[in-house]
Amino acid sequence: MQNPRFFGLYLFLFIMSFCISPLDGENATAVKVDVGIILDLDTNVGKISRTCMSMAIEDFYASNNYSKRIVPHLRDSKSDNVAAASAAIDLLKNVQVQAILGPPRSTQADFVIDIGNKAEVPIISQSASPSLSPKESRYFIRSAQCSSFQAKAIAAIVKAFGWREVVFIYEDNNYGSGIVPFLTDAMLEINAFIPYQSIISPSATDDQIRQELYKLMTMRTRVFVVHMLPSLASQFFLRAKEAEMMTKGYTWIIADVLTSLLDSVDSKVIDAMQGVIGLKAHIPKSNELENFTRRWRKKFQEENPDTDRLDLNVYGLWAYDTVTALATAMEKVGTVVPRFKKPATRENLTDLDAIGTSNMGPSLVESVRNIRFKGLSGDFHITDGQLQPSAYEIVNVIGKGDRRIGYWTEQHGISNKLKPHGKAVYSTNKDNLKAIIWPGETGVIPKGWQMPTGGKKMMIGVPVKRGFGEFIKVEKDLETNDFIATGFCIDVFKEVILSLPYPVPYEFIPFITPDGQSAGTYDELIYQIFLEKYDAVVGDVTIVANRSRFVDFTLPFTESGVTTIVPIKNDERQNGWIFMKPLTMDLWLTIGGFFIFTGLVVWILEHRVNKEFRGPPAQQIGMIFWFSFSTLVFAHKEKVVSNLSRFVVIVWVFVVLVLTSSYTANLTSMLTVHQLQPTITDIYDLIKNGEYVGYQYGSFIPGLLMGMKFDNSKFRNYSTSEEYDEALSKGSRNGGVAAIVDELPYIRSFLAKYCGKYTMVGPTYKTAGFGFAFPKGSPLVPEFSRAILNVTEGENMVRISREWFGEEEGCSGKDGTLITSNRLTLDSFKGLFLTAGVSSSFALIIYLSFFFYENRFILASDGSITHKLSALAKIFDEENSKSSKGSKEHGGIDEGDRAAVSAAVFPENVHNFPQSPPISISSHPGPEGVFFSR
Repeated sequence: MQNPRFFGLYLFLFIMSFCISPLDGENATAVKVDVGIILDLDTNVGKISRTCMSMAIEDFYASNNYSKRIVPHLRDSKSDNVAAASAAIDLLKNVQVQAILGPPRSTQADFVIDIGNKAEVPIISQSASPSLSPKESRYFIRSAQCSSFQAKAIAAIVKAFGWREVVFIYEDNNYGSGIVPFLTDAMLEINAFIPYQSIISPSATDDQIRQELYKLMTMRTRVFVVHMLPSLASQFFLRAKEAEMMTKGYTWIIADVLTSLLDSVDSKVIDAMQGVIGLKAHIPKSNELENFTRRWRKKFQEENPDTDRLDLNVYGLWAYDTVTALATAMEKVGTVVPRFKKPATRENLTDLDAIGTSNMGPSLVESVRNIRFKGLSGDFHITDGQLQPSAYEIVNVIGKGDRRIGYWTEQHGISNKLKPHGKAVYSTNKDNLKAIIWPGETGVIPKGWQMPTGGKKMMIGVPVKRGFGEFIKVEKDLETNDFIATGFCIDVFKEVILSLPYPVPYEFIPFITPDGQSAGTYDELIYQIFLEKYDAVVGDVTIVANRSRFVDFTLPFTESGVTTIVPIKNDERQNGWIFMKPLTMDLWLTIGGFFIFTGLVVWILEHRVNKEFRGPPAQQIGMIFWFSFSTLVFAHKEKVVSNLSRFVVIVWVFVVLVLTSSYTANLTSMLTVHQLQPTITDIYDLIKNGEYVGYQYGSFIPGLLMGMKFDNSKFRNYSTSEEYDEALSKGSRNGGVAAIVDELPYIRSFLAKYCGKYTMVGPTYKTAGFGFAFPKGSPLVPEFSRAILNVTEGENMVRISREWFGEEEGCSGKDGTLITSNRLTLDSFKGLFLTAGVSSSFALIIYLSFFFYENRFILASDGSITHKLSALAKIFDEENSKSSKGSKEHGGIDEGDRAAVSAAVFPENVHNFPQSPPISISSHPGPEGVFFSR
């Protein structure tokens, strides 16, 4: 070397490079930022997360130079809430960490989050409980999916298989109960009923779990949603298998926390969970994930040599990505010294108050609360402190683990592919899932419910009434003191029960008071189901909208409709005024008015041009009435000469032809056909006349009548058909009623007994008929409805009807024939009268337009209105001798007319104007300023 002096320097630098090189990978110039980590190291999740977090720190700082470097400080909470809080205080007080990762349990995180808020230090936890909200706690960041996100996915599975009832089984803590409100809302959206919620204590014994399982066995519901941590869930499913509830007919759906950790569950538990359906977060495959998994497995085994082989799960990947997110966020904030801002006074402060607040925390938390990158778990996207959900995998527990059978996303619903082709249509089609092996190793889809063999009988409420016993009748057996229900409705119910594919034990419970009387109306009886006093109601219960708010009805098993029965009056053919009956009074008056109007129009059009329409005033008035009324029998002999008159007469004759034809046909029908003539032909006549109306006690008819504007003071209720007959016979004025309003089945039964004495009048108001009532969302409703269809379409329904109502022999046309008013009304001829009125008015307007135009010099003169009208009247009254020429037919004036005009408008100058030669209008002013010339 040419310069020996530099040799020593080169040698020193060469030696120092070997000493410093080990620090290069750790970026010795980076600012160290202390970060606390609180994990449950006695759990598999804690061990997996520890390894993932340490590898995340190594990987993040391995290849790049950063301005800051995370220095982890690990604490073990030992699954204890107090230990987790103590660890957090220790990290803040003694280490002055700028962020805390963990703890994972919601009960632990609840304590630590409050501490972080006070110290303004971000708490990044994988707690999935919805009870902990990042919106309410600024310094809380959830780095795992909230368990509430899966509520819609669970509801989609329930809807896909058509299950109507679901029982929730969850752990008795904040984590377990936090999802319940979201699950409840999701089930309500798909009309699924939640009859029961089973709460299991985390410290429950095997006997306590067995007791709760036996309670579930006595219920109808066979679809269970389980939301528990693996430790309690393992114990629960082992006891469920012992109780034989993991067999055919049962459905179990487990939440994501259990599904994601199945690999850490004992093999005996997996064997007990065969056929269970579960949800877990979807982790997309990638080369980075495969390489990391190999490295993680090797390092995990080195760190935990005594632990059985475990697989990497989503919580470990979220832990890895969480560290990456925190390290990335730290690079965006500046270094603040000192790390904590101490309180101004230190007297009488607790250990927590003495910590102070972090100077870096406010800016760091804002950077972490909204961050997004592609991590090992997929799209790691935190918005407003919450990790956003990705797709869920739907899995089936089979063999030693789970098998994916489909996906669920908020955009597509249930699908067999993660990204289905085509439009984004939300689907809940079960055909999009692969074949499922259900509990009991069967491929048959469970129906979701069954009648419990060891449970209590169904309590069937039945109404108690005095009349119409052919429909339902309840009697007490004096020997056994048991109540016996009989009748058409009871027989139909029994036939439906026999047609079900399984036995249904039941017991009829009459709706009575202690003294044996009816306990209320049918509405009150139905409400007992809502109060859970009855499991169902059977009887002559009509399906109406008001009742369906509280119960669900089966399909109807009788005809529907509400109508009116009234007495039949004497034959109208004996009435001397029957010729007035074919038309209603308003139609008679309208016809008379149009006769006069048409005659007046024709007289106006013909008066000046037709000698037959002239003469003395009395003769002209007579002509007006004679001409129009003579068209009724087509006997008019007067000829009309005006084209406008001919147009009016042609239209009017057509109207008369239609009216006379209709009148003749209706009168002929009245005189030749023996008809049932009711005392009232329309129910609204009862309102107009203020008549009393009867109905059956306890029915919904009063509400229907009041909706039709009936006065409820005019209502009278009865119970038997004999009371119906007596009330109708008395009439409204003698303490009875003018009509009975009831349902068609009762009315047909009544008319069969009183043949020819009463009849039905319209209209008929539609109802849904009789049906069986069950609790809202009851799975028995569709089962019973299908059975009702089988019964009503078969011969058994005919047999039951014949047994209770006899043969349908008829009653000579009087056994229920619906009677409506057969009189012709104005509504039937509105179009006809409109045509006639428009035609006559149109012709009259044309005539008057020409008339006023031809006499416009009178209207433009300076005379008074009286003089003008007098002049026009005189001109109109004069005969137009030249009507056959030109426009004179329409009211033009001749020489004689002008003289009359002058005399009328200017009577003081009438002698100053000779009659000839004729007067013509000039443009030169004459005497008094009037324009005349010869």
